[in-house]
Amino acid sequence: LPWVAAAKALGGLGHLECWVVKQANLTSTAISFLLEDDKTTRQATFQNHAAIDFLLLLHGHECQEFEGLCCMNLASKAPNIHTALRDMRSLNMQKLTGGQLEMLHFDGKGVVEEYFQKIGVPTTIIRLPFYFENFLAALKPQKKQGDTFVLELPMGDAPMDAMAVEDLGPIVLSLLKSPGEYIGQVIGLSTGKLTEAEYAAVLSQQTGKNVTASKITPEEWEKRDFPGGKQTANMFRFYALMPDRNNVALTMKLNPKARTFQQWAGDNKNFL
Repeated sequence: LPWVAAAKALGGLGHLECWVVKQANLTSTAISFLLEDDKTTRQATFQNHAAIDFLLLLHGHECQEFEGLCCMNLASKAPNIHTALRDMRSLNMQKLTGGQLEMLHFDGKGVVEEYFQKIGVPTTIIRLPFYFENFLAALKPQKKQGDTFVLELPMGDAPMDAMAVEDLGPIVLSLLKSPGEYIGQVIGLSTGKLTEAEYAAVLSQQTGKNVTASKITPEEWEKRDFPGGKQTANMFRFYALMPDRNNVALTMKLNPKARTFQQWAGDNKNFL
């Protein structure tokens, strides 16, 4: 019967329409994912290009000097960028210490931080504390009279944040796994803060040596005849001026296995 064939044809068209709609939805979803990936890739590429060009300009070079180099080619704006860098350096110093201290190894990082914030690059800033590993080298307790060792840490009675370099990697990995949660944040890392006397006491406990605190001042420290004496003295002054920059709880959340100084000293007692 003709009407039966017509009904079957309409039914087939209905199924075909449903299939087409489903395929269209799937295609739309796939395109959305591709566009999101493209957006992420473009953003990452922009960040990399901007970073390369910024570093070149900071050292007086331009993109066209290097064949095949991918960057933003901001050479025409170089004078303005260098002016901005000078302004940001001054602002960074004034903002953090009221212009009291010069800390080149901190200022350079501050300039880069503020530049990326200024041009709108999505950024998570990590502020690192003093490294425990310094106690294995420059700040290793020195043997004095008899069996006494002296720790020289020019912090007075002010506590100083610190952590192990080895524990930093898992923290960065945690941040990379959750970018949306931490973009725009400034994160100061630390697994604990101790005074010079407390660091000395932990070293004594973990090594079995008699380690005492020197109570050396930053003024005495910077008079030492070694390169970077004034800069490192200012670093310790800065630590004392800014005691609340670091977040122990967040550090431990990002890396639950990060070690305290007591744990780290126990792991490294044969080298201290």
